[in-house]
Amino acid sequence: MIHAHIPALNGAQPAAPVVERGAFLAVAGNLGVGKTTLVELVTQATGFEPHYELAEENPYLARFYADMRAWGFHSQLFFLVKRSEQHRRLASSAATAVQDRTIYEDAEIWARNLYEQGQIADEDYRLYRDLYEELCRGLPPPDLVLYLAASTETLKRRIAARGRSFEAGIETSYVERLNQRYEEWAAAFDRCPLIRLETDEIDLVQSPQDRASVLRLIASSLSAYRADVQWPLLPSLDRGGKA
Repeated sequence: MIHAHIPALNGAQPAAPVVERGAFLAVAGNLGVGKTTLVELVTQATGFEPHYELAEENPYLARFYADMRAWGFHSQLFFLVKRSEQHRRLASSAATAVQDRTIYEDAEIWARNLYEQGQIADEDYRLYRDLYEELCRGLPPPDLVLYLAASTETLKRRIAARGRSFEAGIETSYVERLNQRYEEWAAAFDRCPLIRLETDEIDLVQSPQDRASVLRLIASSLSAYRADVQWPLLPSLDRGGKA
């Protein structure tokens, strides 16, 4: 943990003399890339707190996939507000946490993509961007972003495999455009360290070796940026066993 002592002013005692903050890891990546799987893997192996994407709670999501122009602004606004609330809690939490998708992706990839495709009106997008900039003002970034990358073909296969009914009609061109946006975003991202994980050839569900390899990479990356946070890697995983 980080301990920050706040000195007293004119002899007065500070309200919070010791501030403890856990590490904040965030998992980024396109639709179907395996973010939730990785969050589950890391938290099961370490005991870190998982904080999942709120897709199931978004009341506009199913309607969005049926009519993006009508519901794109509503859906993105829901994600933006809820994600900012979640991010602010995690950035000041004493517990080490892992977040499924970042607030930056919401605005800089998903909302932007909808706007550029004509699915969000000009005035709505300006309002959205103003709100995004205000919510991000003074918002501490994560300690580390884990960016999961995969080809469009791999993403479509994984989306189909998880069987969400409202995703059944997603077009390949939509996933491909998002993939292009993600690559541009990851290449330019400079808010905090970002680690890229190529996932086309790994299987975090079925392969113990792949799970152990990815966990080691994340552990070494976290130790480089937050050496004060202990990574409690399970002995079985360290030997390549099952999570």
